[in-house]
Amino acid sequence: MTIKLNKIWQWVGFALITIVLIIGNRQGVLADVTPSYKNLQYPPLPEIVIPDYERYQLKNGMVVYLMEDHQLPLISGSAIVRTGSRFEPSNQVGLASLTGDLMRLGGTNNHTPDQLNSILEQKAAAIETSFGTTSGSASFSSLSYDLETVFPLFAEVLKSPAFDNQQFELQKTRVRGGIARRNDNPGQIARREFPKLIYGENSPYGRTIEYETLNNIDRQDLIDFYGKYVRPENIILGIVGDFQPEAMKATLEKTFSDWQVTTPSPNLVTTLPQQKNSSGIFIADQPQLTQSNILLGHLGGKLKDANYPTLSVINGVLNGFGGRLYNEIRSRQGLAYSVYGMWSANYDFPGVFIAGGQTKSETTGQFIKSTIAEIDRLREDSITEDELNYAKDSILNSFVFQFQNPTQTLSRLMTYEYYDYPSDFIFNYQKAVKNTTINDVLKVAQEYLTPDKIVTLIVGNQTVVKEQFKDFNQPINTVDISI
Repeated sequence: MTIKLNKIWQWVGFALITIVLIIGNRQGVLADVTPSYKNLQYPPLPEIVIPDYERYQLKNGMVVYLMEDHQLPLISGSAIVRTGSRFEPSNQVGLASLTGDLMRLGGTNNHTPDQLNSILEQKAAAIETSFGTTSGSASFSSLSYDLETVFPLFAEVLKSPAFDNQQFELQKTRVRGGIARRNDNPGQIARREFPKLIYGENSPYGRTIEYETLNNIDRQDLIDFYGKYVRPENIILGIVGDFQPEAMKATLEKTFSDWQVTTPSPNLVTTLPQQKNSSGIFIADQPQLTQSNILLGHLGGKLKDANYPTLSVINGVLNGFGGRLYNEIRSRQGLAYSVYGMWSANYDFPGVFIAGGQTKSETTGQFIKSTIAEIDRLREDSITEDELNYAKDSILNSFVFQFQNPTQTLSRLMTYEYYDYPSDFIFNYQKAVKNTTINDVLKVAQEYLTPDKIVTLIVGNQTVVKEQFKDFNQPINTVDISI
C-alpha cells in the first residue's frame, strides 16, 4: 500500500513540475508576442503582371483582343458596342435598353427565342446582351469544345437579331410593371430622383422611363436603333480562354468578314452636362416612413482628371469602418447605421460627389448638418498621417482584386480603348495614390468639394422633416414622384 502511495505522489510531483514548466514557457512566449497590430510587418505587395494578349483589327473595322488561358476548358467573349441610352430620343426613353435586351431575348433570323434557349441550355452555355447609358454589351461563355456551336449563335445575335414581336410585347409589359412598382422602395426613389436634381430631368443622365415614352416605342424603332449603332466598326470584341490563336483568328475571319454596313456612321458626339440645381433641399414625401433616406452632393468629374487619385484617397478618409463619417455620425452621434460619402467619377462625362445614409425622421436635419460639417472639416484642416496611410493602404491593398482573372483584365483593357484612355491608366493611378501627401488632400478637398453647391434630397415624412430646415437658409422644394 505504501509503495502504491509513493508512486502516486511521484506522479503528482511529476505532473506539478510539468505544469510549472508549461506555464513558465507560455509566459515567456506571451512576453514575446507583438503587443499591437500596428507593429505587424508585411512584405511588399507583388507587382501586377498583365497576361500576354494580342490586339488587331478586322478589315470591316471591328477591333479584336485575344488572351489565352488554358487553366480550364472554357472560352468567354465580350463585345463593347458604341451606343447607349444617351443617344435615344427624349420622347422614347427606354428604347436603348429594350433594343439591348431583345437582341438576345428576341431570337435571330435563323433561330427562334425558344430554339436559342434550348441549344444554350443543352450546352450549359450563355449569351447575354444589354445596352446601358454610355455603351452596349454582348457576351458569351462556353466549354471550349462547344465553341463551334455557341460562337455562331453569338455572331447571329450580333449580326442578325430578329426582335421577335411576342418577346417585344412581353418586355414592354415587364417594364410597365417596373414603372408601377418604382415607388415601393424609398432607397430606389432616392437613387432615381437624385440624378434629376444634378443633371436635369431631361438630361440623358437623369431621365427615366415613363408610360408615355414606352408607348412611343414600337418594334421597328428597335430595328432602326440597332441598325444605326450596332455595326462592326463600332465594336471592340475580346475573347479569353482555352483556344489556339491562329485557329481563333480563322474563326473570327470566317464569321465576321462578310459583315458590312453601308449606311452612314452615326454621330457619337455628346454634350457634357452641367449641374441643374446649385443648391436647395428637395423632399419626396412618403408620410408612412419613420426614417429618411438622404442623398446630398454636387456635380463631380471624370476618371482622367489629374487629381482623381487624391480624390480616391479622400474617399478612403471619409468612408468605411474607421472613416470619418462612420466614426462621427454612426459611432459617436448614433445617427445612422450606414453613412457614406464619395467622389464618384465617370469615364467620359462628369460623375457626382455624393454622400448619404438613413436616419430617423426626427434627426434628419442633424444628420445633414453633421455630414456637411465633416465635408467642411476636410477642407479646413489637414488629415493625420494615420488617416492618410489608412486610406492609401485601403486602395493599394485592394488593387490586386482588379486583376483576379484574365477576363477581368481584358475587359479593363477594352474599356480603356473604348473611352480613349491609355492602357496603363490604372498603373499610373496606382503610382499617383502612392505619392499622395497630406497637403495634396487638403488642397484638392478645397478645390473640388464645394458645400455651397450641395443639393440635398430627402425621401421621408415631409411633415416631420420640413420643420427641421428653418435655419438652413435654403429653398425647400417638393419632388413630384407620382406615376
